[in-house]
Amino acid sequence: MANTSKRFPQGFLWGGATAANQLEGGFHEGNKGLNIADVLPGGKERLKILQSPGFDFEIHEDKYTYPNHEAIDFYHRYKEDIALFAEMGFKCYRMSIAWTRIFPNGDELEPNEEGLAFYDRVFDELHKHGIEPVVTISHYEMPVYLVKNYGGWRSREVVAFFEKYVKAIFSRYKDKVKYWLTFNEINSGLAMPIMGLGFSIYNEEDKYQGTFQAYHHQFIASSLAVKACHEMIPDAKIGCMILYAPTYSYDCNPENVMYALQEGRIFNNFCADVQVRGEYPTFIKRYFKEHNINLDIQPGDLELIKQYPVDFISFSYYMSRTEKKHKTAAEQGDGNIIGGIKNPFLKASEWGWEIDPIGLRITLNEFYDRYRKPLFIVENGLGAKDTVEADGSINDDYRIEYLREHIEQMREAIEDGVELMGYTPWGCIDLVSASTGEMSKRYGFIYVDKHDDGSGTLERKKKKSFYWYKEVIATNGEKL
Repeated sequence: MANTSKRFPQGFLWGGATAANQLEGGFHEGNKGLNIADVLPGGKERLKILQSPGFDFEIHEDKYTYPNHEAIDFYHRYKEDIALFAEMGFKCYRMSIAWTRIFPNGDELEPNEEGLAFYDRVFDELHKHGIEPVVTISHYEMPVYLVKNYGGWRSREVVAFFEKYVKAIFSRYKDKVKYWLTFNEINSGLAMPIMGLGFSIYNEEDKYQGTFQAYHHQFIASSLAVKACHEMIPDAKIGCMILYAPTYSYDCNPENVMYALQEGRIFNNFCADVQVRGEYPTFIKRYFKEHNINLDIQPGDLELIKQYPVDFISFSYYMSRTEKKHKTAAEQGDGNIIGGIKNPFLKASEWGWEIDPIGLRITLNEFYDRYRKPLFIVENGLGAKDTVEADGSINDDYRIEYLREHIEQMREAIEDGVELMGYTPWGCIDLVSASTGEMSKRYGFIYVDKHDDGSGTLERKKKKSFYWYKEVIATNGEKL
């Protein structure tokens, strides 16, 4: 039986999370421009195709399918979906704005009114149901025009375009949005830079010099966003967003312990240190030296980063990572997208993502001990294949078990003294998988009749987890 003596704080932000490119559809409507997600082909090979030399960031319908183009048609069905979120009792809804709805190419002088008006309608609908928007400014949705003509975030010019975009949405939605996130899973660029940084790695120079120069530009852009938020919406809060995976040593061999420490600091802490502490961490200097990285840092850059750190830390948690300095191919983890080796103590999802609820408590403690800032879990969930029974029911007990075990660890972390703001499980409604372009990899409490081949009615159905999560929210996490 769940221990109900350990409670979640009053005002805890229960909700769900999505991203514009994975559920909106309407990819050419409202004068929207092309973003990276729009040229992503469907299927398990999508990232491999996208990162292949010669990929032209064009749409080739003769060769590929493009599930993000329609996705689940939230663009036209947002009222129906928000009503379902409200029925579950959502206190907040973490979503993103598609940059190319506001600036179709990214470098226009004026924003696109049709795009601005669309999000006005979405925010108004959320507030009608008493749901607070939590908005990611950039969620794997960089304009293709900036990728092709500027080289993505390697170009310092992109910083100014991003600042213009930020000020446009802050000005428009200052009375409607009080929680903002800058870059989704900013550190994921270390594993898949095409999504977050806007370029692929074909050589060592791009892997090191190009990647970290792009990060420097994003850090400047993040600080400019914090500055603009504090000046334009003084009562709002703005945070960073980190893909966090606690890194374990395979054993107690000091060589492996040190290797795990180094790998974990680069992946989990580098971006967070800069955005939260306002300075480059000391450990990165040796890394730069060993990889011959020499950043172009302009006068005033470091002062800006120091002056405008984020207000809170949001993060995604799906898996932990186990490391060993000298590993064989056979030891390599199959599905953990951030690398590492198989952990013999953990089971994994059908897609190979290792399931580690206690790792979430470890994450919360590591984050809070290091930064002493409020934390917000804005992604966590289980991708699985769901079956619609003959009577129309979807009995996803495996999803309930996964979420229950993680929420129990959140409660333990709060008892540990961690300041936790809220929890928005990923894919609260089924949507297109970012990593594989599949609909069959489902996360939601709400089933959408859409399939990998593009067929389906788009009908929404409540899963068993819908009613379970509704009760979790209604009891503020007491009844799991």
